[in-house]
Amino acid sequence: MPRLGFGVYQNYTTHESVLEAFKAGYRHIDSAQAYRNEAHVGSAFRESGLPREEVFITTKCISKTHGYETTLRAVDVSLERFGLDYVDLYLIHDPYKGKEMRLQTYRALLDAQKAGKIRTVGVSNFGVKHLEEIREAGLPMPSVNQIELHPFCQQKPIVAYCRTHGIVIEAYSPLVRGKLDHPVFTQLAAKYGKDPAQILLRWSLQRGFVPLPKSATPARIHSNTKLYNWSLDEDDMKQLDALDKGKEGAVTWNPVDAE
Repeated sequence: MPRLGFGVYQNYTTHESVLEAFKAGYRHIDSAQAYRNEAHVGSAFRESGLPREEVFITTKCISKTHGYETTLRAVDVSLERFGLDYVDLYLIHDPYKGKEMRLQTYRALLDAQKAGKIRTVGVSNFGVKHLEEIREAGLPMPSVNQIELHPFCQQKPIVAYCRTHGIVIEAYSPLVRGKLDHPVFTQLAAKYGKDPAQILLRWSLQRGFVPLPKSATPARIHSNTKLYNWSLDEDDMKQLDALDKGKEGAVTWNPVDAE
C-alpha cells in the first residue's frame, strides 16, 4: 500500500481530480460506496492507462449494506461500478448496526477475499471494542483501520491497539477539513518554507500513519505530495502532538464509540 492516498469524499469532479492525482504521482485512491463516485474513479483509472498492479484502490461498505448476503452483493456492486475484477482494499465503513451485523459483514468480506474479489480486508471508524470483537471471534485481524486522525484528534488508545496488533492506520481528514490557521501550523510552515497542509501531512507520515488528503484543486493535489525530501524535527513534532484534544478535537462524525 502506498504511504500517501488520495481521498475523494465530497469530490464533485472525481474523474478529473483522480486523473490529476495520477499525474501528481498518487497511486492510492480512497473511495466508498457512500461517496457515489466508484464509477468515476474507475473511468479515471482506465483513462490514465496505468497498469492495474500499480494502482491501489480502496472502497467501503456503509452500514445500510451490513449483513452477510448484503455485503457480498455490495462487493459485486462495487466491482461493477469500478469496472474492475478486484479491489485492493475493502473496508467496513462504520461500526453501526451492532456486534452481530459487524461480524457478519466482516465474515462476508473475508469470503470475498477468498474468492479473489478483494485483496485486503479492513475496517474504518472502529474503536478498540469493535476490534476486540473480531479478535475474540477468532477471525483474522483487519489489515487496516481508517480513522479520523490529525493533531487535534489523535485517537491514542485506538492507535496503540492497532500498533500492538499489526494493523495499518490510515488517517482521514488529516488536514482538519481545511482548518489550517492554528498558530503552530502557520509558524512551522514559515520555519520550513512549506504550507500548513504539508506540515500536517508530514506529521502524519512521521507518526507512521497513511494520510488520505483530498482536494479538487490541481495545485493543491500536487503540493500535497511534496513531503519526502524534508522532515519535521522532534521538538516540532512534539508541538503538534501537544495539540491533541482527544475526542473533542474531532471534526467529522468519528463514530468510534458506536454500540
